[in-house]
Amino acid sequence: MGEKQNQPFQLSFNPCLKVDFQGSRVTSDGGLLLVRELDERLGLSALIAENIMDRRRGKNTQLPLPDLLRQSIYSRLAGYEDLNDAERLSQDPTFRLIGSEKIWDRGAALPSRLHWFETEVLSQAENLEGLGRINRELIAKAEAMDSPQRVVLDMDSTEIPVYGEQEQSAYNGHFESTCYHPLLLFNGEGDCLGAKLRPGNVHSAEDWDEVLLPEIERQQALGQEVVFRADAAFAKPEIYEALEERGVKYAIRIPANDSLGRDIAELLTRPAGRPGHKPIVWYKGFLYQAASWRVARRVVAKVEFHAGELFPRVGFIVTNLETPSRAVVRFYNKRGTAEQWIKEGKQAVKMTRLSCHRFRSNQVRLALSLLAYNLGNLWRRLGLPRGIENWSLTSLQQRLVKTGGRLVKHARYYWLLLAEGHLNRRRFGAMLGRIALLPIPTG
Repeated sequence: MGEKQNQPFQLSFNPCLKVDFQGSRVTSDGGLLLVRELDERLGLSALIAENIMDRRRGKNTQLPLPDLLRQSIYSRLAGYEDLNDAERLSQDPTFRLIGSEKIWDRGAALPSRLHWFETEVLSQAENLEGLGRINRELIAKAEAMDSPQRVVLDMDSTEIPVYGEQEQSAYNGHFESTCYHPLLLFNGEGDCLGAKLRPGNVHSAEDWDEVLLPEIERQQALGQEVVFRADAAFAKPEIYEALEERGVKYAIRIPANDSLGRDIAELLTRPAGRPGHKPIVWYKGFLYQAASWRVARRVVAKVEFHAGELFPRVGFIVTNLETPSRAVVRFYNKRGTAEQWIKEGKQAVKMTRLSCHRFRSNQVRLALSLLAYNLGNLWRRLGLPRGIENWSLTSLQQRLVKTGGRLVKHARYYWLLLAEGHLNRRRFGAMLGRIALLPIPTG
């Protein structure tokens, strides 16, 4: 009976076609092997050993912690939102081969083991802090290769809606949802340097100093010039003063008010004549001191007149940059890329999937999503050949990670036969070559 059940299926429309199911031999995520090669080059294994404490004894150690952590990170990088797919992925050839030799044949972790690992092991205070250190040190390996003299930091907050009774979730009137409200910090290359999960009802700038100031100190200790950008939610005197005390340049949007409007009154009159198709843009820089400021600071105004619009569009930026007003505005406008990176994190690595009841467990899930995001971004920065180096993480996931393959096991080695699509032999070889040339020792 068992032999009959394992026979391939035959279809009536084509008697020459037989269909069989061999899940343990077939993978849909063959492109992850390239990311695994990159993480080996970046020394992720050593970072895990240094920062994650393993207090297990006896049979519980059959699955090494690096294997469990990689399975959690790589499943997110491949687009799997939670542990519902872990049972199938435990036998997937890619997820077996990216781990240690212990799981090549026996399989990766099942959902119950991964759930225990994420909610019990990683939620311990020292391991949660260790995840943050792994994330930052992984980026530091890439920074060591190409260290610009000027580092741009972008800070922003975002909404992560929740749909249950999660601890510290709360209604946020701005987003009009019950949510968490995490704070994130990016560099100019799109790496997420740090994140803090916060209750849903806190102000956008809450705890800014915990995330931003350590990074400024780190960069300045390396001799880097630091420049900071943020939107109007971070227009706070204590932020200006902290940045100025540390010699950090900044460009922060500030809300409009009547006093600022009076300073640019001459720019608010619509130009005479028929409006053209292109907007008319004027800039003005001036000194301004709000009632809550100890000193006067430079403010740059941008006024735009658009065809068909009755009133001009007006924006104000407070800054200590010494460049012309137009250059200040152009520099500030580039912070929009940080919003794009947050969208990539939400769409590609499921940053919004914080469905655990405990707040600490959701902190772990956010940290794992950040590691997955940064691995994908480092792959984009360091491994992609010319022509596709600007693909979004979603495109990388759908076109390169999602590459089918069949595993063939020989007596002394494994052979993974990949299908050719967006990831073909030429691209695979080009990426392997770029990774091999990275000036970082394996460790």
